[in-house]
Amino acid sequence: MNFIYRLVALFILITISPIILLFSFAIVLEDGLPFLFFQDRIGKNKKLFKIIKLRTMRKNTPNLGTHLVSENSYLMTGKIIRKLKIDELPQLVNLIKGELNIVGPRPGLPNQVELILEREKLNIFKIKPGISGLAQISGYDMSDPKKLAKVDKIYVDKSDWILDLKIILATIFPPLRESIKTEFINDI
Repeated sequence: MNFIYRLVALFILITISPIILLFSFAIVLEDGLPFLFFQDRIGKNKKLFKIIKLRTMRKNTPNLGTHLVSENSYLMTGKIIRKLKIDELPQLVNLIKGELNIVGPRPGLPNQVELILEREKLNIFKIKPGISGLAQISGYDMSDPKKLAKVDKIYVDKSDWILDLKIILATIFPPLRESIKTEFINDI
């Protein structure tokens, strides 16, 4: 199954490459090279890997979680890219390399100590992180590490292909997000 996911990811990456190239060109026009952003993230079994994203912030922006970064740090192009979630598309390379799944807890930064500790307590690092996850479609982020880890635990405990499919569909079609959040609201 892992091979099939990787093959599908490669096909999707090739198919969407014109979109990535178009926005890469826009980033270069607005703020120069590089257009890709590489950042250390914590993966399965707490192994570090470099996540790949389209750059949406100015070159000298501090390496912090997005909830800690000033709104002025975002490129004009970056705001559009983030709103459309296009910055996440290069992560298909991480999926092809076996560092990410399509669905799973979002990989945290090494400097997010509180989140790491909460995830360790709940054994979240036993699975690969994902490009999208239950917490993200439910509106939880790194600003509340305890609650985020709890939502990650719900995903780990209830994970199956049906839940993954629901999360994928809710990632693409935001109106579906509320029904999934409601389904798990008693557990949060």
